[in-house]
Amino acid sequence: MAIRQGITTWQKSSYSLANGDCVEVASPLPQSIAVRDSKDPHGPAISFTPDAWTSFVTTVTDGAYDL
Repeated sequence: MAIRQGITTWQKSSYSLANGDCVEVASPLPQSIAVRDSKDPHGPAISFTPDAWTSFVTTVTDGAYDL
């Protein structure tokens, strides 16, 4: 589900839980990818360079953070 806020479109993770515990990602932004907590849409967001975001997503996909 994409959510528009201002000029930014936020995309909720397809792995989001029904209880609302999820992250949203905004891209493309100029030279960055922004991530925020969907429960606090007006709160802070963290931004990453495209290379850092790609590295993080690859690491997660490879199972490095599986519990």
